[in-house]
Amino acid sequence: MPDHNENLIEHLEVGEHTTTHTEEHEHQIYAENIAQIGGFGITNSLLSSWIAVLLIVAIAFAVKRRTKMVPTGVQNLMEMVIAGFLDFFDGITGSRKKSTKFFPFIFAFFTFILVSNWMGLLPGFGTITVGGDHAVPLFRGGTADLNTTLALATIAVVASHIIGVMSIGIWHHFNKFINLKALAEIPAKMKKDKMTIMINPIVFMAGLLEIIAEFAKVASLSFRLFGNVFAGEVLLATMSAMLAFGLPLPFMFLEVLVGFVQALVFSLLVLSYLSMSTEKHA
Repeated sequence: MPDHNENLIEHLEVGEHTTTHTEEHEHQIYAENIAQIGGFGITNSLLSSWIAVLLIVAIAFAVKRRTKMVPTGVQNLMEMVIAGFLDFFDGITGSRKKSTKFFPFIFAFFTFILVSNWMGLLPGFGTITVGGDHAVPLFRGGTADLNTTLALATIAVVASHIIGVMSIGIWHHFNKFINLKALAEIPAKMKKDKMTIMINPIVFMAGLLEIIAEFAKVASLSFRLFGNVFAGEVLLATMSAMLAFGLPLPFMFLEVLVGFVQALVFSLLVLSYLSMSTEKHA
């Protein structure tokens, strides 16, 4: 009887250890620390983001060094891409001047998000681990971390306000959200139109709702990108666990397309925010 109990306890301990070991290798919704420098933790998604930035910078310098008056090869391709994007941007901004002005900022968003999305599909992402018994993935797609997408969305929305102030002035931009002008006009306009006493306060309240909309922009941009990229990585991990060869390939091609579409959608939304910020309130 004691031998039976001892065997049972050993069996339970082994089962508990196995369960814990499996959980440690599951795809976590949050980025995990792989190193610590002082009080600064380096996560696997942060490491991947640094690699993405270095890769983009290296490609940019390589293309710049080979720039010629008569474009050939990669330069010719890049000029075609830039021209295509500018034509595409014109449909949103309605002005080539605006498109050219916003292009560097928007294209930087696009390239970083695209590279980060596609890097998450490379072999080793999610499979190469560090940490021994408490192993965590060494690499994780940068945009599969909500911290990264939230930072990108915050930068985009803050930049739209900065550009709005620079383009139409701080007073006109301020009145888009706290429309003091609508309240100040009530006494003068009431003589001509009695409905002003009802309409202008509504206009003022609508401006306050725009403040909420700005926070909604941040949430929408960050969660949309994070949700799509993270879900894609989980899907690929699940398919790979079911059958390592053959089955994940169609889903990988799908994720390549999704990665491009998400980078494009994020960039175009940011472009629309920047474009709207340069227009005065009616």
